[in-house]
Amino acid sequence: MTQAAAPIPADGLPVTRLAIRGMSCAACSGRVGRVLSARPDVADAQVNLATHRAQVSHDPALTPQALAQIVTDLGYPATVIADRAPPPPDEAPALRRAALTAAALTLPVAVVEMGGHLVPAFHHWLHALVPMRALWVVQMILTLAVLAGPGRRFFGTGLAALRRCAPEMNSLVALGAGTAFAFSAVVTLAPGLVPAASRQVWFEAAAVIVTLILTGRWLEARAKGQAGAAIRALLALTPDHATALRDGHPVRVAVADLQPGDLVQLAPGERIALDGVLTEGAGHVDESMLTGEPVPVLRAPGDTVTGGTVNGAAALTYRVTATGPDTVLSRIVALVEEAQAARLPVQALVDRVTRIFVPVVMGLAVLAFALWLTFGPDLAHAVVAAVSVLIIACPCAMGLAVPMSIMVGSGRGARLGILFRQGDALQKLAGARVVAFDKTGTLTQGRPA
Repeated sequence: MTQAAAPIPADGLPVTRLAIRGMSCAACSGRVGRVLSARPDVADAQVNLATHRAQVSHDPALTPQALAQIVTDLGYPATVIADRAPPPPDEAPALRRAALTAAALTLPVAVVEMGGHLVPAFHHWLHALVPMRALWVVQMILTLAVLAGPGRRFFGTGLAALRRCAPEMNSLVALGAGTAFAFSAVVTLAPGLVPAASRQVWFEAAAVIVTLILTGRWLEARAKGQAGAAIRALLALTPDHATALRDGHPVRVAVADLQPGDLVQLAPGERIALDGVLTEGAGHVDESMLTGEPVPVLRAPGDTVTGGTVNGAAALTYRVTATGPDTVLSRIVALVEEAQAARLPVQALVDRVTRIFVPVVMGLAVLAFALWLTFGPDLAHAVVAAVSVLIIACPCAMGLAVPMSIMVGSGRGARLGILFRQGDALQKLAGARVVAFDKTGTLTQGRPA
C-alpha cells in the first residue's frame, strides 16, 4: 500500500489566486475547497463564494496553470489572477435583464393560474372567454420561454453537477422546476397518460421559482458590486499616465511602463503615480488617503512619496522605487482583498451543513413523493410535494450569508478609511464594547475647526 504524502506547511510557499466561474452555492465552493485541500501538494486552500475567487498555498512544483486546470476539471472554469487584476466584472446588469425578462414572461402565467383563486369572478370570466386547454398551452409556451431563456443557467450547471454526482443548488432548481414543467406538459399535451384526478398543471410554480431565484441573484450581485467598489476606488487612486524623463526630456508614458529608477515629473495638483524618492523640488503633499491626516505634509529631496497621494502647488521630480504589487497602495488593496476572502470561524459550521445538505434534500424529496403517492389523494399532490421540497430548500442564503457579510463589511470599512487586515477581525468586532485609539498627536474629525 502506498502511503499518502504528508501535507506541506504553508510558510514560504507560493500563493496562487484563481478566479472561478460557475459557483452558485456553498456546495459548489465547498467541493472546490475540499478537492484542493485533499491534495498533498496543497498546503492551504480558501475558496470564497461571494468573490468567486480562491487563494491557494501550494508546492512550487504545482504550477498555477495546473492548479486552475484542477478546478476547471471539476466543472468550474478557473483562471489565474494577475498581481493587480481588477475586481471581477459586475454581474448585476446581466442578472437584472434576466430577472426582468423572466418576470415579464411569468406575470401572465401567474395571473391566469392564481388570479382565479384570488378573485373567483375572474376565473369564471376567463374560462368562459378562453377554453382551459388553450390557457394551459399558453402557460406552457410562456413557462418554456422562462426555463429555456433566463432560466437556462440553472439547467446547464445543475444537470452537469448531477452527472458528476455532485449535486448543488442549481441541481435542486433544475430538478424542481423541470419536474413541475414536465408533469404539467404531459397533462396538457397527453392527458390520457395521467389519472383524471391528477390532471392539474403547475406551470406557474416552475416559472415563479426561476424568477424569484434570478431576482435574488440580482440583489446578491448588487451587494457584491457595492462591496467591490471599495477596491475599485482604491485602484482608481493611481493615474494611468505619468510624465517620465527620457534623456532629459519629459515624455508622457503609461504608468504600467515605468520601472524602478525612472525619473518622473510631477505637476502641481497631480496625483503621484508610484512610490518613489523625491529628487528635485520641495512642497506639500496631501497624504490623507494613506494616513487620514487632513494637513498636507512637507516633502523635500530625499523624502519618500507614495503612489495615490496628491501633490500640492509645487513642481516636483521623484525617482520610482516600487511598481506593480510592490507599491504601498497595491499592498493595501491586497490586504482588503485578503480580508474579504478570509474564512471566519463560523464558516466551518456552514461548510459542514452544506456538505450534506443537497443530497439530504434530494432524498427527502423522493421520500415525500413516495409517501404522498402512497397515502395522498393522487399523483399530482405527490409531484407537488416533491417539487416543493426541492425548490424551497435551496441553500443559497445559508451559503452566502458569511462571505457576503465579510465582503460588505470590509468594503464599507474601506470606503470610510478603515482597513481590515484579517477577516476574523469582523467577527471579533461584534463582541467589542470599548474601542481605544493609540494616536500620536490629536485625534481629529479630518477637518480644521
